[in-house]
Amino acid sequence: MKQSRSSTVQAVVRACEIIKAFRHEGEELLLSDVMERTSLHRTTAFRLLQSLVSGGMLERTARGVYRCPFPPSPSRRFRLGFAAQTESEFVRGVSESLQRAAARERVDLVMVNNRYSVKEALRNADLLVQKRVDLVLEYQTYERVAPIISSKFLEARIPVIAIEIPHPGAVYFGANNYQAGVIGGRALGRWAKEHWDGTAERVLLIGLPIAGPLPALRITGIQDGLRLELPRIGEAPAAHLDGKGDFDQVLGVVRRWLRRNSPRRTLVGTVNDMCALAALRAFEEAGAGLLCAVIGQNAIRDARNELRRPGTRLIGTVAYFPERYGDDLIPLALSILEHKSVPPATFVKHQLLTSKNVDLIYPLDLPGGMGAHKG
Repeated sequence: MKQSRSSTVQAVVRACEIIKAFRHEGEELLLSDVMERTSLHRTTAFRLLQSLVSGGMLERTARGVYRCPFPPSPSRRFRLGFAAQTESEFVRGVSESLQRAAARERVDLVMVNNRYSVKEALRNADLLVQKRVDLVLEYQTYERVAPIISSKFLEARIPVIAIEIPHPGAVYFGANNYQAGVIGGRALGRWAKEHWDGTAERVLLIGLPIAGPLPALRITGIQDGLRLELPRIGEAPAAHLDGKGDFDQVLGVVRRWLRRNSPRRTLVGTVNDMCALAALRAFEEAGAGLLCAVIGQNAIRDARNELRRPGTRLIGTVAYFPERYGDDLIPLALSILEHKSVPPATFVKHQLLTSKNVDLIYPLDLPGGMGAHKG
């Protein structure tokens, strides 16, 4: 017999939602965590927490910290599909963080690799639909096939979270590309003021057009950040290069550009660290290492190590912290599957890394480093 709405006690239903918010045994939550997982207002959540503590259903382990003393009720495990972009260091960081968070939240992950290929991405989309996953975390670069991939999942009623590259109908998770670009551009401009009296003879910008307009905002942000620090930088000629491909391909692109252009003081802004390191190598090979200053994006390990090299002209890289992605992505996926309201876009936080703070932020890179990096 179907239970009528009038026979339910809403306070009890909400209290049950709070208990279910504790997803694994021993998990401790703050009031803000409970509010986020239940969508309850602050006052309601607080009163229910106090009542559940008084009734012995929850424990208060510290001021404002709560724990459920009972194991969570068994429920069907969600299966999430993760289509990784490629096998780069950055993507490995995302993948490993997802695996850790999924294990913690008792979520199954079906992992495939798009291998930086349109064909592979389309094939993987069909595979994940066949496997009937509950939600897909899609990480692929090519903007032109994003609508096709999205349509496959949406037709199968599978919600999608698009990582880094927007997909129609998907919730976006990833970089605030423009803000990250501004951070890098301002750092490049400050360096030029300190070391080149605020002047530069040329600006070189290396983007990734295949990824579409959103990642292109990194380059726009770099340009705007430069102008904020160097108002007259617009008088210097600017060149745009395509950063598509692997390190050797980008290295070849910058080498050819340098052969056509005599070395001069050049500020180099890039869409990612691979492009930054390739540009730096090309300038050094041309005997013009001291005529460039380069800013990167992503803060991969090779870039962090380059920042530690004495005299490097990689003046900084903007960190995205892929090792944190899983801690936000898995709860976001669960909220969607639990039919809770989520924002259309969730941006990760960014931080400028330089030779002065890289060891503080990433002490694990150093010999004997242990534990998580400091944020």
